[in-house]
Amino acid sequence: MGDVGNDIGIYGGKLWAVINCSNKIEVMDVETTKRIGQIGIPNCRFIKFYLGYAYVTSYAGPVVIDPDYEQLGYVAKINTATLQIVDECLVGFQPDELEIVNGKIYVANSGGYMGAGNTKGYERTVSVIDIATFQEEKRIDVAYNLERIKADSRGDLWVSSRGDYKGLPARLFFIDKEQQKVTDTIPIAATNYWIDDDLLYVYGTEWSYITNDWDISYSIVDTRTHEIVTVPDTLFAGDTIQEIRRVPKKIITDGTDKKIEKPYGIMVHPETKDIYITDAGNYVTPGVLYCFDKNGKKKWGVESGNIPGHFVLVPIYE
Repeated sequence: MGDVGNDIGIYGGKLWAVINCSNKIEVMDVETTKRIGQIGIPNCRFIKFYLGYAYVTSYAGPVVIDPDYEQLGYVAKINTATLQIVDECLVGFQPDELEIVNGKIYVANSGGYMGAGNTKGYERTVSVIDIATFQEEKRIDVAYNLERIKADSRGDLWVSSRGDYKGLPARLFFIDKEQQKVTDTIPIAATNYWIDDDLLYVYGTEWSYITNDWDISYSIVDTRTHEIVTVPDTLFAGDTIQEIRRVPKKIITDGTDKKIEKPYGIMVHPETKDIYITDAGNYVTPGVLYCFDKNGKKKWGVESGNIPGHFVLVPIYE
């Protein structure tokens, strides 16, 4: 299909694959996966759908680390019936994930090409686009180097910052939809996450140029209380209970997390509540897709292609 699949979605009986470095969207029949067409978009990143249109973020320029990068990113508006780009809206530098809530498109601007080596080079805002006019109406200040943005069941937004890989840690931020500003910060790395009902399942893969190592973590956040979900843990001294404390609830409870080298994708099945997590391994050899039940026990694992990271649930066709 091309170089680097960065996102995937289903809309209008079509399967849409965002192929980042090949500068295109591949559109296929969702039942047969046969190509219907392709749409050229430079350095395309993420895709969302709304009322007959696909919205795609684009870095707009070449893949290059440059503190003086001049090309603003944009969101492309695509007619899902004709596969034609009908409009573009400029946003910040290197826009990543986007979300659509109440007639507004929210775009996480990263500035990732500009901030390497200089924290203040990163973007730190979420662009807000009015769908009716398809114009950027404002920016919401959040934090440096944003990447993910997802809405919960109440339409409030959860945004991740990757930090600067040095002294500024990765964090998860909450944007109140009414106040249109950050009102809470969750002190965890949130490389990727999936919201199911009122729970946010998250993993963090945080690189540090100070330690030259990865810190990998898994958490569950209650989107109503903004608290990390915990469970009781009993400490014994011999046969005597020494302490009962609360510890973060694990997504994976059977030890399989120790076998996962680099978690790279996560999804929760809306009906079975099975949890799917991918492992990119060493980024060179084929990865693995794992399925865990709702209690975090491994059901199965299967070898995938290289760097598996994105999911859609396809209907069963008779």
